[in-house]
Amino acid sequence: MTTKGSPTTLVHSVYFALKDKSDLAIEHFIAQCDKYLADHPGIEYYFAGRRASDLNRAVNDDRFDVALLVVFQDRHSHDVYQAADMHRKFIENTQDGWEEVRVFDAGGSDA
Repeated sequence: MTTKGSPTTLVHSVYFALKDKSDLAIEHFIAQCDKYLADHPGIEYYFAGRRASDLNRAVNDDRFDVALLVVFQDRHSHDVYQAADMHRKFIENTQDGWEEVRVFDAGGSDA
């Protein structure tokens, strides 16, 4: 069964390329995502996981190691998350290991 988001749903997609691409470093990074980012008010769906390297069609982007997908019920929940201590601690604890981070936000209409 498919669940369709409402007009206020905000999808926050983040793609991390890590400096250390070892399996251990990637698993540790995902554990940090789970520890600091999974449990915030207004989250309807959370996922952090490694890139599916076997999906390698010409259109697949392979410039990341870990994908983070957080679906918020609305823009306000996203904004509270961005300012939350746990989110800030995640950034402080992991940013030195980032080679690149790309963020894509969609939705979040006030309608």
